Amino acid sequence: MIAKDRLWIYSMEWCKKYCSCHQMPDRSFFFKGYQFPLCARCTGIAIGHINAFILAPFYTFRYWIAVFMVPLIIDGSLQYITTYKSNNMKRLISGILYGFSFTSIVIRIIKSMYNNGK
Repeated sequence: MIAKDRLWIYSMEWCKKYCSCHQMPDRSFFFKGYQFPLCARCTGIAIGHINAFILAPFYTFRYWIAVFMVPLIIDGSLQYITTYKSNNMKRLISGILYGFSFTSIVIRIIKSMYNNGK
């Protein structure tokens, strides 16, 4: 077995176990024949988390940032309770917005707990 195949199998198993991603092929991106280890929405959430950590020192948190969670909530809920089928680009974008918002809120809570403890 080729090393990149082993890496792909390991990453698929790791993400399934620790990220709780369903990894459905029709809801995932592919690169050179390999499925991403996370679905489009989970990929977006991960990108949002990373961006929030990178950008946290450079922006002032505002509570309205929680509005960025709404697209994922609407898209995911509609898909769950109706016959509506989202596409991977909508899943990716709503995931990025949600991940950024969620992590920004968590960072804000941790900062305020730290500052109140001083």
